[in-house]
Amino acid sequence: MSSLTRVVEDYINSLFSDIDESAVLLRRKELAELFGCVPSHINYVLRSRFTPERGYIVESQRGGHGFIRIVRICYDIPEERINHIEEIVGDTITEQGARRILASLQERGMIDLKERLLIEVAMRHADELGSDEFDISPYRRSVLAAELLKRMLRSLALA
Repeated sequence: MSSLTRVVEDYINSLFSDIDESAVLLRRKELAELFGCVPSHINYVLRSRFTPERGYIVESQRGGHGFIRIVRICYDIPEERINHIEEIVGDTITEQGARRILASLQERGMIDLKERLLIEVAMRHADELGSDEFDISPYRRSVLAAELLKRMLRSLALA
């Protein structure tokens, strides 16, 4: 099943390359017929592979003339990057969530490997200080982690 997911993802990504646009318009039923699967599998691919974390916004309209529009977010302007960072990080974040975001940003070329590793080390150290030295609640540590991550990524976006 995962290979079909990869094939559908690659197909949609190739559409972006072929048309050189920031958005593609698709029909769920036609995609399902093309790949010989049920429409819910197309939904799974869209929910798991085309997320804001990965730089996409998916708009969907159901019904007889329903469509799916996948918009690739553009980051040419630093303010757009900052807004995107604010949106994907949110008010709280877990260590796993931060790692997932950092991996996605690295994959898209918004940060490099060194920047990712430095941010991960800083966040791990802040979490250890919060739990060991200052005995901060887990919720408060997740709020501090989100703020630390946003500040570091904002600084990189503006650099």
